[in-house]
Amino acid sequence: MSENPAALRAEALESLLIERGLLTTEAVDEIIVRYNERVGPMNGANLVARAWTDPEFKARLLSDATAVVNELGFEGGQVDKLVVVENTAEVHNVVVCTLCSCYPWAVLGLPPKWYKDPAYRSRVVREPRAVLAEFGTEVPAEKAVRVWDSSAEVRYMVLPEMPRDWALEDTDTLAGGVSRDSMIGVTVL
Repeated sequence: MSENPAALRAEALESLLIERGLLTTEAVDEIIVRYNERVGPMNGANLVARAWTDPEFKARLLSDATAVVNELGFEGGQVDKLVVVENTAEVHNVVVCTLCSCYPWAVLGLPPKWYKDPAYRSRVVREPRAVLAEFGTEVPAEKAVRVWDSSAEVRYMVLPEMPRDWALEDTDTLAGGVSRDSMIGVTVL
């Protein structure tokens, strides 16, 4: 059992719902597996890999990610209005939700604990380079950093830069190398 007060409350609530027959442990486990293994980061990683290898797809993804995701039928929600922003040699993008923790579950899976942390949510806006450095991401001074604030109306995902030495890889291999954190923009590949 966790020492974190929020985790303790969540565990107590889960236990109460199970005890009253409103939820089963299997249902909870299924949701966790669904977002960790079948939905989420794999969907986003596949979008990234395909964008890297298919210029027409990349153009569509960058112009209307919502339509692309809807065509692909991703489950999991939170992508009613999805915008994909591209990291380039000139710009590094990072995503935050300053009000709460709006996050595109269908393409990124479960949000990391730090994404919901008030310190991340406030600091990445004020001092993005310092926060990125804490994740091990050093952005050169000549490269602009843009912070995108997700909301209930629009959610963001970063299209990371493909490492040069990955250029000859197939899309499955490329997708396997893409991390959730790179699609939030706090790390690079």
